[in-house]
Amino acid sequence: MATLCHFVLAPSRLGHNSSRTLLKPWSTQSFIRVLARASSASLTVTEPDVIRDDGKVTANRNVLACPICYEPFDSVGGTQLSVNTSAQSSFHCCTGRKEYFGNETHLNLTVASGSSAYDESMPASTEIFRTPVVSFLYERGWRQTFSVLGGFPGAQKEFQMMKDYLKPVLGGNIIDASCGSGMFSRLFAKSGLFSRVVALDFSENMLQECFKFIKEEENFPTENLILVRADISRLPFATSSIDAVHAGAALHCWPSPSAAVAEVSRVLRPGGVFVATTYILDGLYSLIPLLGSVRQIIGEVSGSHIFLSEGELKDLCATCGLLDFTVVRNRRFVMISARKPS
Repeated sequence: MATLCHFVLAPSRLGHNSSRTLLKPWSTQSFIRVLARASSASLTVTEPDVIRDDGKVTANRNVLACPICYEPFDSVGGTQLSVNTSAQSSFHCCTGRKEYFGNETHLNLTVASGSSAYDESMPASTEIFRTPVVSFLYERGWRQTFSVLGGFPGAQKEFQMMKDYLKPVLGGNIIDASCGSGMFSRLFAKSGLFSRVVALDFSENMLQECFKFIKEEENFPTENLILVRADISRLPFATSSIDAVHAGAALHCWPSPSAAVAEVSRVLRPGGVFVATTYILDGLYSLIPLLGSVRQIIGEVSGSHIFLSEGELKDLCATCGLLDFTVVRNRRFVMISARKPS
């Protein structure tokens, strides 16, 4: 996911007065016009290629774990986990004697799950996606503006691109981290690429939108898909239990990209693959005076992170123990991939 402020500060091309273009605020009318042009793409039905390789399908063992101690749960409600069984699912952590429960739409596996008095808020770059309005708009025009403003190829093309990186782990399980309304989670589930798909987000409203989209689609394959509410920096999965993690347009929204990617590295099994998309302000942007200072101010105010080079992303992955870094670019858009050493 991405916040509007990032792309307001990221025009596709800089004109003659580049610094003025970079910092000029958009009017509400301007954004609505872009949103209207892009929203027509949201009506396109996306049908991924169906790929099934039963020889590579891994056992559907429980990989969920307590987000506090990371020990696997010793009980899982007695039913096969799926979108349809969330409300009946419960989890018990022996270490902390804590219970976790699901509701009609998703499993709540945040650290604060079940607390009666305590609550906490996240930085603005996270909280904005917890609002009902943004959650509703995300797949109904918001996400499509990324193509206009940042060069994102669009869901279908991005899905085709990432499949090349995911070939070594086909048939295993995958987390669609910061899934939003589940645009890619649903594509993964329908494609048959993976034996288990986890649609994961911190926003309750985003997960509810994902659930609605699933229920609205006839004959949607729900048996291998679960919706999980969790913190990206405290993933509720056993160490070395996940084959792949995908994060679409999300890296720059994470309060601490290093903490999040470190968690991704922890849960990936040896040989597991991390694929993510974000945007970079490099090239001519690097000539803008005080761009580094502007980035720091935006980060402090919103909790988001603006990347200024491919090298920064490569170093982030390497620092967290992920190797074989690769990158594909289209204007400001970037798709990266890295692997946990075998």
